[in-house]
This record gives sequence, C-alpha cells and structure tokens, in this order.
Amino acid sequence: MELIASKITAVFSLVAFAFIHSLTASLPFKRLVMRIAGPGAEKLYLPAYSLTAVLTILPLVYQIYKNPGRVLYKIPSPWRWLMVGGQLIAGMLAPLAFRDAPHRFKIRSQLSGPQASETDSLKIRGVYTWVRDPFMLSGMIVIWLTPIMTVNLLVVYILTTIYFYLGSLHWETRLVAQFGDEYREYQKRVHRIIPGLKGS
Repeated sequence: MELIASKITAVFSLVAFAFIHSLTASLPFKRLVMRIAGPGAEKLYLPAYSLTAVLTILPLVYQIYKNPGRVLYKIPSPWRWLMVGGQLIAGMLAPLAFRDAPHRFKIRSQLSGPQASETDSLKIRGVYTWVRDPFMLSGMIVIWLTPIMTVNLLVVYILTTIYFYLGSLHWETRLVAQFGDEYREYQKRVHRIIPGLKGS
C-alpha cells in the first residue's frame, strides 16, 4: 500500500509541475503578464519562469529521494561514469540553446509572430544547426542515462518523456507561429530531436 501511495504522490507532483510549467509557458499567460506588468516584465520573465520551474520540481525530487522504490538496476563502474559524463555533456545543451537563440524567448516576438522586425528573424546558429529541439534532446539524455534505476524513477521518467514529447510538439507549433515559413523551411532541413537526420 505504501509503495502504491508513493507512486501516486510522485505522479501527482509531476502532474502539478507539468501544469504550472505549461501554464507559465503559454502565450495567453504571457499576454496577461505583459498587460498587467508592462513591457518591463519581459526582462524578468525568463529568470522568474526558470526559478518557478525549479521550485515546482523540488517536491517531486523530494518524493523520489524519500521513496525511490525497488531498485531495478545499477550500472557498475566504469560504465556508470561514462553515463554520468554523458549527462554532464547533455546538461550543457540547455545553456547553449539559450545562448544561441535568445530571440526565440522574447515575449514580444512570440506574441507578434512573423510580423516581428527583421532583427527577430530565425537566425539558425550553434546547436540549432544540428538539432531543432536541444532542450528535449538534453532532457532525454539526462534522465535515461541515470546509472541507478528504481521503480518510481522509471514511472516518473516514462511520464516525463511523454511530457517532453508533447511539449516539444507544442513548442514547434509556437515557433511556426512566431517565424512562419522561415521555420517551416528549417523543419525540412534539420531533425527535431536526432542530430544528423533530416527534418521530420
């Protein structure tokens, strides 16, 4: 009974995080913030959004730490350290993605769509030349290269993978709305998740 309760609590924490994360990422919510707080809110939005994501994921991390569930496998050394190394490298993708395309996260550009100024054009560079969604790629590598897997972790990781995938589809829809035909052409050239493959 305790095992089932721990799974339910972990899933509930993940659902709560996904709801808050999706709400604060949505364009209607951003429109509301801009309307209430004014243009100055744009500079603070991304740091506040990131902080909110961290704070709302902490209850889930605590639940997994407190009730990890039965161990399914432990990867021995030296393979464990290769996996951790892969996680560290993948963890660098997210900051690089922000660095290489800061204009993608400008609220005014997101709300303006393809009618935004030329300075807000797509500008493909850095990690975006070989993958369209470095955030999903990074997240998938980090979670699935975990060298110790438990029952509760597996449940959370499966649900997280589904959330990542659906979130990536939604993010792509928004990028098409933001950049129009320029992004559609980019989709044909570069794969969304797997580096080196042509678009899909």
